[in-house]
Amino acid sequence: MTFALRPHVTLTSTDRGTVLFDLRHGRYFQLNASGALIVRSLLGGATPRRAAELLSERYGVPADRTAADVSALLATLAEKKLATT
Repeated sequence: MTFALRPHVTLTSTDRGTVLFDLRHGRYFQLNASGALIVRSLLGGATPRRAAELLSERYGVPADRTAADVSALLATLAEKKLATT
């Protein structure tokens, strides 16, 4: 799986996480710290499984829960046409 933001989406760090900006539609999408960790990990080449492991390690949440969170975020980003997998 290769994760990538669509060409019309920019990523910006803020003091509250990360913002994805959809240049086509002029909409912002705020990611919290967990979402930012997932997206940055995937952009860095991590697999969804590895992103879930990193999330689990960082926050002490069971890996099955973080795997579901990664899957849900990927589905949302795809649905909103912000990223491809």
